[in-house]
Amino acid sequence: MVKRGPTNPITIGTVRELRKTKAGIWKRAAEILEKPTKIRAEANLSEISRVAAKTKETIVVPGKVLGNGELSGKFTISAQAISTSALEKIKRAGGKFVYIDELAKENPKGTGLRLMI
Repeated sequence: MVKRGPTNPITIGTVRELRKTKAGIWKRAAEILEKPTKIRAEANLSEISRVAAKTKETIVVPGKVLGNGELSGKFTISAQAISTSALEKIKRAGGKFVYIDELAKENPKGTGLRLMI
């Protein structure tokens, strides 16, 4: 069996950077990002809104954020990829989007983050 993993150089670089950190959340995110695109995490804005409404944490999606649904507040969302409709809705709701590799540099310990898988 041939191991399938990311072939995108950006994703490979992100996985390498996440593996360098000591925090478990970043190592788990790297494991998920190493999987084939078909089985990586995807989250709609409606799911994120439901989870984030209960907590004031930053939501990390090790995959792609999709634009189905609406956000009910100003949330910070981090992911490897995002659809254009999701990005527009996040900005319209007053939220913020940050790519995973940038967030890992800002918060290497992974405090105050919630991983959605």
